[in-house]
Amino acid sequence: MKIVSLYSIQTGMKKILIIEDEADMCLLLNIILTGKDIQLDHVKNISSAVSYLKTDSPSIVILDNKLPDGFGIDFIPEMKKANPNIKIIMISGFNGAAKDLAIENGADIFLDKPFTKDQLFKSIKDLLN
Repeated sequence: MKIVSLYSIQTGMKKILIIEDEADMCLLLNIILTGKDIQLDHVKNISSAVSYLKTDSPSIVILDNKLPDGFGIDFIPEMKKANPNIKIIMISGFNGAAKDLAIENGADIFLDKPFTKDQLFKSIKDLLN
């Protein structure tokens, strides 16, 4: 678990869960979010996310689409059913069709890979405010 903070977000400590199996992307997200007012947790697959979400309630989930045990797009409705207030940022290298389905399934924001740190910060700030 890392404690980090986010630019001018002064709303207190928020928890973000990253669901991502690629080590490079996880490292990048950790580097980008280090030093911001956020508690950052990470799991590598949907089954671990299910277990995590039974005991923790993050403000935001950063969700990759292609995971070892399924597609993040298909997991969005399950997360929203269990916690309707959870905010989801879907990240994916898939084409634009994935964006439409992600939003339809309940994602709040869709970021195409590669995305900039400014896009990520703006997305998080928008969802926390």
